[in-house]
Amino acid sequence: MLAYRYAATIASNGYRYTGVQHSDLWERMVLQMKRVGFIGLGIMGKPMAHNLLQAGVSLMVSDLNRQAVDELVAVGAEQVDYQAIGATCDIVITMLPNGDIVQSVLFGEGGVAEGLSKGAVVCDMSSVTPTQSRACHDRLASMGVGFVDAPVSGGEPGAIAGTLAIMCGGDQADFDAMSGVFAILGSSALLIGPSGSGSVTKLANQVIVNLNICAVSEALVLATKAGADPMKVYQAIRGGLAGSAVLDAKAPMICARNFKPGGKISINRKDIKNVLATAHDLDVPMPFTAELLEVQQALAANGHLNDDHGGYVQYFEALANVTVASQERSE
Repeated sequence: MLAYRYAATIASNGYRYTGVQHSDLWERMVLQMKRVGFIGLGIMGKPMAHNLLQAGVSLMVSDLNRQAVDELVAVGAEQVDYQAIGATCDIVITMLPNGDIVQSVLFGEGGVAEGLSKGAVVCDMSSVTPTQSRACHDRLASMGVGFVDAPVSGGEPGAIAGTLAIMCGGDQADFDAMSGVFAILGSSALLIGPSGSGSVTKLANQVIVNLNICAVSEALVLATKAGADPMKVYQAIRGGLAGSAVLDAKAPMICARNFKPGGKISINRKDIKNVLATAHDLDVPMPFTAELLEVQQALAANGHLNDDHGGYVQYFEALANVTVASQERSE
């Protein structure tokens, strides 16, 4: 399988995009990326689309959020409807809240598929179930259109910086056709296997990330209740075996009571529901993940769905009757 990485980072207007060290990359980008469509300009999609524009890609966009569309039109994008994106673009990217919306945008009345031509490639970068990804792949394949499921990890910071980890499922030729796009949006892209493989990898990623945040939260609640400064606890342990990207990303936010969403609890709850549905279909018990969903449900009942998933700490704080906070800052 192919993995793409690029060492240089180019800064422009506060956004950074990364490319791929691969022969004739830029020539391939000119040939393959004359017209790219991007549908879904939310927390992740808008900076991703912005990075494509900054890289010189001719971009068509669509979203229900008019303000997000206007921001991108102001820097060079063209606003068109779904069908026009399908009719005009060689590559169509979707970054949408769930699989049902993806299928509606692609196959509903006036959808992308009504305009697609044989040889085009659709890349869904949303977090959906493997079953939904395979359904899109098979339906588009019958039209002579390629499909790659390519969900990402890295959150809003990675989307802005162009350093997303992109996990892909699909056919090699379609993955190769996306290489120029992946070069701009991420620091790595890996074709894991056939259609659905990217989506199941994303589900596995979400289990690890979300349970890790819960573990960090529970530990910081314990430390705080015992009288220790949680930021100093974090600083003491980050260099040891407990250290992780999740610890470094979330512990300072938790200690600063900063729950501004980079990854909303609502979106992660959707992903965990997809994890459990997939696991149940495969007869895979996931007791910790099932308990995680109940943590999310409790936070939803208390109005925290729009918090960052670092806000999981609020569940454990309520149980222990303590608030994790510190005046310290991470180095």
